[in-house]
Amino acid sequence: MKRIVIFASGSGTNAENLIKFFHNRENVSVIQILSNNPHAKVLERAKKLKVSALSFNKIAFAETSHILDLLKSVKPDLIVLAGFLWKFPEHILAEFPNKVINIHPALLPKYGGKGMYGMNVHETIVSNKEKETGITIHYVNEHYDEGAIIFQAKCAVNPSDTAHDVAQKIHKLEMNHFPKVIEKLLNE
Repeated sequence: MKRIVIFASGSGTNAENLIKFFHNRENVSVIQILSNNPHAKVLERAKKLKVSALSFNKIAFAETSHILDLLKSVKPDLIVLAGFLWKFPEHILAEFPNKVINIHPALLPKYGGKGMYGMNVHETIVSNKEKETGITIHYVNEHYDEGAIIFQAKCAVNPSDTAHDVAQKIHKLEMNHFPKVIEKLLNE
């Protein structure tokens, strides 16, 4: 059985999509949701879907081994960042080399880095009059959005599109591609 742990900071639509995608699979399971936000909707979603979920603070995550020890105890085959906004600590990355991935709402290397998440990305893409955007699934390293790219999917940005329109297009790409890319990675 392949085991997935998901880190999320917000509403958790990607996390819910992944839990449902792998729900009745014999060989893959989402076993844990972890959030840096004790009020994140992702924690409610996990509870409804009967997946263990808990929140943590920056000290437990970056300054002590609490989260690392938890991860070691559940032995994930893949750690998935799905709307997780904190930089991942090097001591966890060192323990799980090439096992931590992220989804980014733009075509990296463009529109990545600190502060480039969610609507910030979409608003910048619209204001820069980009003709296309998309999603990037990549390995996580010690820098924001700079790990090796695993997969990208594109969509058009029309001149009349608002940031909200772009967000909807990106959400569709995420829902469609993220579970399939994770499944492929786990089967390699």
